[in-house]
Amino acid sequence: MEPIPRLAAALILVALAAGCARTHKAPPTAAPAPTVSPPVARALPPEPRALQTGKASWYGDAHHGRKTASGETFDMNALTAAHRTLPLGTRVLVTNLANGRSIEVRINDRGPVVSDRIIDLSFAAARALGGVGAGVFRVRIAVVE
Repeated sequence: MEPIPRLAAALILVALAAGCARTHKAPPTAAPAPTVSPPVARALPPEPRALQTGKASWYGDAHHGRKTASGETFDMNALTAAHRTLPLGTRVLVTNLANGRSIEVRINDRGPVVSDRIIDLSFAAARALGGVGAGVFRVRIAVVE
């Protein structure tokens, strides 16, 4: 028998070793567990928040048809009001503290100009609150929007 050349022997050994070798496969990657968001707390609609208590007055005929700070024409028969600092367009609930009547009005003007008053109401709003005869009456105002 003739000896097998060294190169052929080396190739046979490599082939045998490769055939016997185990291949380690990484375990299949599992999909990441789905993340579950915690339930979102749903807030109830906001309650009107008390803002101020003080004196209210009203304005009507003398200002009817004039421009307001918001740029719209003042209508004494609309449910609107003037406030010094609330953003124009804010809706407030005004309550007459003498009789408990309430009305929602929209701030569309700046005022009142008299320092001891907190809000100037349109004639229609003052009438709905029962404050026209008094002229000046105590109210509580609360932002509703």
